[in-house]
Amino acid sequence: MINIGILGCGRIGQVHGATLRGMTNARVAAVADAMPEAADALAVATGANFMDTEALINDPGIDAVIIGTPTTTHYDLIHAAAHAGKAIFCEKPIDLSVDRIKDCLAVIKGAGVPFMTAFNRRFDPSFAHLQRQIADHVIGKVEIVTILSRDPAPPPIGYIKTSGGIFRDMMIHDLDMARFLLGEDPVELTATASCLVDPQIGQAGDFDTAAVTLKTASGKLCQISNSRRATYGYDQRIEVHGSAGMLRADNVFENTVELSNGDGMRKAATQPFFLERYAAAYRAEMAHFVSALETGTPVTPTAEDGLKAQMLADAADAAARDGLVKALSAV
Repeated sequence: MINIGILGCGRIGQVHGATLRGMTNARVAAVADAMPEAADALAVATGANFMDTEALINDPGIDAVIIGTPTTTHYDLIHAAAHAGKAIFCEKPIDLSVDRIKDCLAVIKGAGVPFMTAFNRRFDPSFAHLQRQIADHVIGKVEIVTILSRDPAPPPIGYIKTSGGIFRDMMIHDLDMARFLLGEDPVELTATASCLVDPQIGQAGDFDTAAVTLKTASGKLCQISNSRRATYGYDQRIEVHGSAGMLRADNVFENTVELSNGDGMRKAATQPFFLERYAAAYRAEMAHFVSALETGTPVTPTAEDGLKAQMLADAADAAARDGLVKALSAV
């Protein structure tokens, strides 16, 4: 039985707590949060102990920690957990600073502890199946990947001001997915962005509508389109065109019923937002993490994947602001 401590008992901590509650080979042994009410509620829901952060990290009975706290706290928690010899499951981004992420990587490597960056979309059943089809050369050689990601509505302005911006907060998932599907790292990036949804987002120094094009050394292309607004629901689609065909993963709808009448054809709405849309992905990523700890096999995505996604997000933000093509160097 893998004993796991959850650091951060907000929305994502509750998701992981619920997942672990349904597993037979792992359990939530302890929880910690700066808000005692949140920690107490999750402790009751999972049957875990409510501890302070330092005590949880240094408890010899805890095998691994989930870091679901605000991004600004990740750096210190990763260092503390690594020094305590804990396996680490960390929500993205590892940090908003590439240099600080590199510091984390050095500490993780020195401690020799497993570390997983929680890019949950890699574990979405449809996206994972699509990637396996690519690996099996079902569509021949990949030529162009198209990723569409649009939120139903923008987050609060207070969140926008601390999130690192649309490229680091929202598109970072798609930048990781691009690497996952292309099978090689991009060497060139172009980006453009606007503020079309809410002028307050622009006043906060961010964008709400963005597009990025990536190019690999072999010439493969990837187009990513993001928007903070989709009037029709949560929009998450991928299309991959290759030399022998095309693969496409469509939106997930509330149900599969389609109405046809004199007014036309109507489908159900899409899943409302990420918690519902990626529920299966959250379960699958945690199952992967626990299984890797049980068997001693490597976890993925790695800390290096988190670093590379952050570097791409930084390059995209810079390219959108100065209009220049960015040549990308290897980590």
